[in-house]
Amino acid sequence: MNPTSIATVSISGDLAEKLTAIAAAGFDGIEVFENDFLSFDGGPRDVGRMVADLGLKIYAFQPFRDFEGMPEPLRARTFARAGRKFEVMNELGAELMLICSNVSPQSQGGIDRAAADFAELGDLAKKHGVRVGYEALAWGRHVNDYRDAWEIVRRANHERIGLILDSFHTLARRSPLEPIASIPGDRIFLVQLADAPKLDMDVLSWSRHFRNFPGQGDLDVAGFVRAVAATGYSGPLSLEIFNDQFRAGSTKRLATDGLRSLIQLGDKVARLEAPARAEMPNRSPCLAVEFIEFALDEEPAHELAALFTALGFHQSGTHRSKAVTRWSQGGVNLIINTEKDGFAQSHAIMHGPGVCALALRVADVEATMARARALKVPTFEQRVGPGEMEIPAIRGVGGSLIYFTEPKGERSQSWENDFLPVEDDSDRPALLTGVDHISQSMDYDEMLSWLLFYTSLFALERIPQLAIADPAGLVESRPLVNADGSLRFILNGSQATRTLSSRFVSEHFGSGVQHIAFSAPDIFAAVTAMREAGLSFLDIPENYYDDLEARYDLDPAFLDRLREHHILYDRDGEAEFLQVYTHVFAQRFFFEIVERRDGYSGFGAVNAPVRLAAQAREARPVTVPRPLRED
Repeated sequence: MNPTSIATVSISGDLAEKLTAIAAAGFDGIEVFENDFLSFDGGPRDVGRMVADLGLKIYAFQPFRDFEGMPEPLRARTFARAGRKFEVMNELGAELMLICSNVSPQSQGGIDRAAADFAELGDLAKKHGVRVGYEALAWGRHVNDYRDAWEIVRRANHERIGLILDSFHTLARRSPLEPIASIPGDRIFLVQLADAPKLDMDVLSWSRHFRNFPGQGDLDVAGFVRAVAATGYSGPLSLEIFNDQFRAGSTKRLATDGLRSLIQLGDKVARLEAPARAEMPNRSPCLAVEFIEFALDEEPAHELAALFTALGFHQSGTHRSKAVTRWSQGGVNLIINTEKDGFAQSHAIMHGPGVCALALRVADVEATMARARALKVPTFEQRVGPGEMEIPAIRGVGGSLIYFTEPKGERSQSWENDFLPVEDDSDRPALLTGVDHISQSMDYDEMLSWLLFYTSLFALERIPQLAIADPAGLVESRPLVNADGSLRFILNGSQATRTLSSRFVSEHFGSGVQHIAFSAPDIFAAVTAMREAGLSFLDIPENYYDDLEARYDLDPAFLDRLREHHILYDRDGEAEFLQVYTHVFAQRFFFEIVERRDGYSGFGAVNAPVRLAAQAREARPVTVPRPLRED
């Protein structure tokens, strides 16, 4: 694997904080961004020592701007300025300086003129024992394509002058990748990587505000790296990210994300080239949600059990040694944990009542854990009682846990090993048959981190992100789905502080599961039975159904049933989606029941503003379900 590097501009914090986090994450080296150096309270030798003490290497000092093609006397000044920077580099211990293509309106074009400037600069660099790399900015005044930059380097014909390739500048301009293979690998001095979402905006603004780590955007960074690999280049792959969201994020988390992005990118490229030689297991295919665990105290636990009962669940098991119960229905298993010590209790103290853990059924637990460790995902272990099964786990959103089970064998025996069955004589048909999706709310600044976490570890694919209107602001929603639709996550975050998503995070000390959607084969039968059990649902205004009648040619009787049961409706072609919501439990989380018809694949996004407005009006805890009186 190529050495890993990151430009200090890519993450938040002061220079010392950045270097510490970069070293702790496991990078091999850095690019020192000049602004970070200029704002540091110490000299270049101090920075050099700090870098060396952390076990890092300086792969580049950057950027040097507006060099080539300048008329006199500006040309003489640029050479004098370069000489001073070379002296600084000698004290830093930096051996390569990045020069980006000129954007000055005073610069003059011409490949030969630029090549002559670089040939002369090469002589100056040799005297100082350093090298110079030339990079084509996508918005360069005369040079904005790596092919022109390479031609300048080739004509300069100097051992100290080489090319710097940048994935963003190449892919943003849709420059062809094939010509990269014709560049000699030893003439490429550095390769910089950045991804980005596809946006319709000028390339300078796009670059300065929306770059992100590989795997977080929409650019073909893997294709770019494959093209570079064909040259024989063996130097550093260095992240260079400009992102407003990153500037406000956690320094440590961003550094870890950066290295994780390079690891998953290397794995992706290896699988494209030679799958059999991949160094870690493939992304784990998730087969189902095994269980969802709720941590809370005894009093709210009784209320949650009553809510589960009204939703059609029955208590199917009691833990052999802990205050833990299992609730089942169809293919769904829910856990209520009221233990007074251990992880679940710690989670409840920190976050309040809510989901402390998920368990995913995967094809191969050991392979999933091996990939997680390779991606630097923190694992979790806790003491288990005699005879209890140890279920492998990793840390997930908000410090929660993700356990892993298998469909067969020892890893499938947790229920039999750890729980005593409880007989249920109700013999009721299942109203709900599975977990349709799990929605997690988080700080807006964390969304790209968890997007990378899920898509690099699991075989989940992104579908287009959504902007949902909450009465208090916009909520960004990023759905992730596996190949057969049996596992769906939705990541929600908002820059507005009073949206339902933001208040969930701020009022309950962190990110987590805000709502769970269950699938129903017949939503009308399910809701009818639940209402008979004493459950009420989120009130939907009459205006919604009047508009529904205007938008769709629905049978009046069908529309009346939607209205009566507070069910929301969406349609995509012939595919239909029906959804209904419980009230919010303990001002913390809520449930959704959905029915998908004829292959509907979305999430009813058109209905989200109506639901959010209804929840904002309600803003009260759920009433404990009680059976209806018979008069």
